[in-house]
Amino acid sequence: MKEEREECCSLHVSRQKQQDEDFALRVTMRESSLKAVQGDFVVLPCSFFTSSPLSRLNVIWTLARFSSPESPIQVIVYDHGQVIEDPSLIGRVGFTGIPWSADIVLNDTRVSDAGIYRCMVNNPPETADPGIGELVLSVLAPPSLPVCQWDGDIDVGGSVTLSCSVAEGVPTPEIRWDKLSPEEIALPINMEGDLSGSVQILNVSSQTSGLYRCSASNDLGTENCYVNLSIYSPPDSPSGMLQGVLLTLTMSLLLLALLVLVLWLHRTGQDGRRWRERKEEEEEECYNEIRYTPSLMKRSFV
Repeated sequence: MKEEREECCSLHVSRQKQQDEDFALRVTMRESSLKAVQGDFVVLPCSFFTSSPLSRLNVIWTLARFSSPESPIQVIVYDHGQVIEDPSLIGRVGFTGIPWSADIVLNDTRVSDAGIYRCMVNNPPETADPGIGELVLSVLAPPSLPVCQWDGDIDVGGSVTLSCSVAEGVPTPEIRWDKLSPEEIALPINMEGDLSGSVQILNVSSQTSGLYRCSASNDLGTENCYVNLSIYSPPDSPSGMLQGVLLTLTMSLLLLALLVLVLWLHRTGQDGRRWRERKEEEEEECYNEIRYTPSLMKRSFV
């Protein structure tokens, strides 16, 4: 008899526990993962069941971003009829059917919105632990406009490095370098992380000159940037040689004219010196004649 009572009591407890479980708060996530394209909107679903009135319903959505999973933020909260949004999401997030549904809509999605979202529902006086659902949101984005740069020595025989980087893109963009002229050639690329790639060109020559393109591509599109590379080389064409000959000839004529001028000045200086010497001699002879004339005159009167 005692065993029958214990069995009956155990069955009653089991039924009561089953009833409590049947009427306990439950949260259901209709999707475990979602994808959205940057700029579009997405609905994050969260359904719940409760046996208590909804006058004290509390719903909290949190986000653990992929970039900072250890620092989750509160996306939006519903508490006693009041809705509170995270300041960074004001105007972009809202409930779609509160209090009957905990679904939220996220507008103008951004890459920074990607991460793990958790929906937590509590409805006192139910004493069970809050129901929690979880889903993963991925935000797809086309590549941003890449930035092209070059660095190095553009003289013949030098080396040049072409670099290209892109700020964002989901999935991760594929980076590619091509030379477009005079003919299109794919170049081997050195990846520097997921969003940057470079090409090193050694022993550059005049054939290295041309237009180069960096492409960043993923499933949502392609963006390009360009580098126009001009390699400096000394003139070696017939016209360049002719210019060199003419320059040399001109310099030779100038030097010859200068030499003639120096010789003429030197000759002129010598002629002037000789003229002065002759003039001095003539003056001296005249002076001697005048000096002896009185003496002659004196003798004639004696």
